[in-house]
Order: sequence, then structure tokens, then C-alpha cells
Amino acid sequence: MDIFEKLKKLSADRETAMGKPEYIIVGLGNPGVAYENTRHNAGFLAVAAMEKKYGFSVNTHKFKALVGRAVIGGKSCLVMKPETFMNNSGEAVSDAMDFYDIPLENVVVVYDDISLDVGKMRIRRNGSAGGHNGIKSIIALCGGQDFPRVKIGVGKKPHPDYNLADWVLSRFTDEEMKKLSDVDNNTCEAVELMVQGKINEAMNKFN
Repeated sequence: MDIFEKLKKLSADRETAMGKPEYIIVGLGNPGVAYENTRHNAGFLAVAAMEKKYGFSVNTHKFKALVGRAVIGGKSCLVMKPETFMNNSGEAVSDAMDFYDIPLENVVVVYDDISLDVGKMRIRRNGSAGGHNGIKSIIALCGGQDFPRVKIGVGKKPHPDYNLADWVLSRFTDEEMKKLSDVDNNTCEAVELMVQGKINEAMNKFN
């Protein structure tokens, strides 16, 4: 058995030991080196913070995504980064929901929000897409908008005429990355509370 087979077996053993996940935690973004540390990938950056805090890896290809298993807030969770590109995020989420028979209210989505300054975050119990294409896809393919979410501020466009796609695909500055690090730590704590059914507490603490 080579090293890759051993790692695959360890991952399978870990998933078996954890049993069926109770929650899906989704960080939204675009796959590939070209999109690393861009504003649209705030969800991916938050997942990286979770990996570091909880000691797991999101590195298994499944459900059109990279996935990993972790215990967060005492709950068995599937953590995923869709590889469908942002506009088709719902394809990956719906596949995982169907496979594990997880209800929509047990899906927590973490994503970027241009209406919030970098360093800010907002927790919502549900709601519309608000113009975010990744959320539009999840609402369209996963059965509605009744899923909790953590919105991470990535800053407004520099001026009204600035192209929105160019803005969300631009990279954070070094100073912004420092602010984002604090937000990502708070996101981990917020997600812990949310999967424990304490969304009001999370909103009161971080909104």
C-alpha cells in the first residue's frame, strides 16, 4: 500500500468513525491558483481557518467539491468548497444534501459580501440572494432560501463605475488580509454556535 492509498484509507476510516454528518458547512469561492486570496474567495479562506483550528483537511474530491469531515461544536460536519465555480455552487451543495439526506436548515453557507467593509461580518438565519450568484444557485437548486449564512465583508467597489466582476476577483491587500484573519476566527466561533442551534447568540455576538 503506497502513501496515497494509506491516506485515502485514513480518510475513509475517519468518515466511518464520525458517522453520517448532521450539518454541511459550505465556504463559497472559485477553484484554482488564479483565484486564491481574491474577494470572491472569502468563503474558501474561512474554511482554511476552520481546517487550522479543528485539525482536519478539505482535500477529498466528492460532490463536485473538495470536502473534509470535522467535529465542530460537538456536531459531525461535512465541510466543503465547491469546485463548480461560484455561479454553480448549488450543484455541489445539492449533491451532498441528497447523498446524506441533510435538510436545508442544516446547511451553513459562508461567503463574501461587498456591502460590508473588510473586517465586518453578518449572520443571517435565511434570506434572499442579494445579488450574489453563488447564493442564487444554492437557492435555485437546494429547495429555497431557508438556510443560515455567514456573510464576510470584502469591501465596496472603489467607485460606482468600477466593474463588479473585476472588483470581486481582485485580491485583498496585506492590510485587509490581517483584518480578514480576525473575521475568520470569529466565523469559526459563529459556526460552532450555529450548528448547536444558537444562531441568536451568534447574531447577538457578531452582528
